[in-house]
Amino acid sequence: MIPFLSFEYQHKAIRDEAMQVFQQFFDSQYYVLGPQTTKFEEKYSQLSQVKHCIGISNGLDALQIALRVLGVGPGDEVIVPSNTYIASALAVSYVGAKPVFVEPRTDTYNLSPEELEDAITQQTKAIMPVHLYGQACEMDAIMDMSKKFGLAVVEDNAQAHLAEWNGKVTGSFGDLNATSFYPSKNLGALGEAGAITTDNDDLAHACKVMRNYGSQKRYYNEVKGFNARIDELQAGLLMVKMKYLASWTAERQMLAKLYTEMLQDVGDLILPVTATGASHVYHLFVVRTDHRDKLQEFLSEHGIGTIIHYPISPHLQNAYADLGHKKGDFPIAEMLAETSLSLPLYPGLTEEKVGIVIDTIKQYFTENG
Repeated sequence: MIPFLSFEYQHKAIRDEAMQVFQQFFDSQYYVLGPQTTKFEEKYSQLSQVKHCIGISNGLDALQIALRVLGVGPGDEVIVPSNTYIASALAVSYVGAKPVFVEPRTDTYNLSPEELEDAITQQTKAIMPVHLYGQACEMDAIMDMSKKFGLAVVEDNAQAHLAEWNGKVTGSFGDLNATSFYPSKNLGALGEAGAITTDNDDLAHACKVMRNYGSQKRYYNEVKGFNARIDELQAGLLMVKMKYLASWTAERQMLAKLYTEMLQDVGDLILPVTATGASHVYHLFVVRTDHRDKLQEFLSEHGIGTIIHYPISPHLQNAYADLGHKKGDFPIAEMLAETSLSLPLYPGLTEEKVGIVIDTIKQYFTENG
């Protein structure tokens, strides 16, 4: 059996340190916004090459707070990729604004800068590039577009910790940038957690106030805020995991290289492409094939787990029926939803097991043309 994802290897590596963190957390009697949060925010801001990190309860809250602090609200529009996970669009909806979907490139699956300008209207307030599957978006072109039209940029960096565009890490370009540390992420907590990153002192302060009931002094509330603070225990555990992130990322990249080399010219498979100037940290290794559903079933029958990211594009979800979109409105996103399959890839997955996945995929196409 080869699961799609396993934490066994990572947990074994950090177990002793994680137990120490829990004991310190338990004994410290600092459970919310304590010393672990402060240390985590300092460390993650350094990792992200920015001045500020604000620990948040989860990635969706981080996106929503970033948009609110930037003044996005009812009557505004925010551009998001048509093939993103629905959380990106939900954050826009939660602040009362309208998500405007823009198609990605067919090779990298990231937001196409060339498509941006046609989507910009008088109501557009912000652009939300999503570094999908772990590959950095073309941030220079996106930032140029934002400056041309006076738009804010909020990076959704949930899948791309340590990815770079022209040598600069994701999560350091936008006015405010949000990330998730959901357990399956490249840098994952052992529960829910997220963060906002920025170089702007005033925006950082506003985010800290917004996450804490709109208050910087207890019982004195400046704005209508949220209870959206990172958990002190999760902050401590993320500090432990950050020490391993670079080596775990290198392992992901090595396994992705093996997949790429050995799956060339197999059936009708379309393999991941990395844009010139971008790096890819392979949160997911996504292949495309017109045989997607049958291939997934075949792999499952041979004990290999896979997942579809994502089977329904946001514009076709019932949650967004009010926008009036129909099938065919965003054909690239729909094509990706119908043909994409994520293969097993995680730290601790052995080359031998990757070889089994590769051989089983080859067997399917040998038997099925």
